[in-house]
Amino acid sequence: MDWQQLTALGIVGVTAGVFLWRWLKPRKLDFHRDTGCGCGDAGGPKPAFTVSGRKGESPRVAFKS
Repeated sequence: MDWQQLTALGIVGVTAGVFLWRWLKPRKLDFHRDTGCGCGDAGGPKPAFTVSGRKGESPRVAFKS
């Protein structure tokens, strides 16, 4: 085996090792996903209106009160 084959085999081995490590390492605790606490999404308030329409029609705006 010459040095180019050895280098290519080393690169493939390191890449496979990184993929295996990412797949096998323990994942971090995500409180919302792992406990199912039922907490609301922290994304903020939902919009109070929706805009809908079809192609060729005028858009309709619906307000929630």
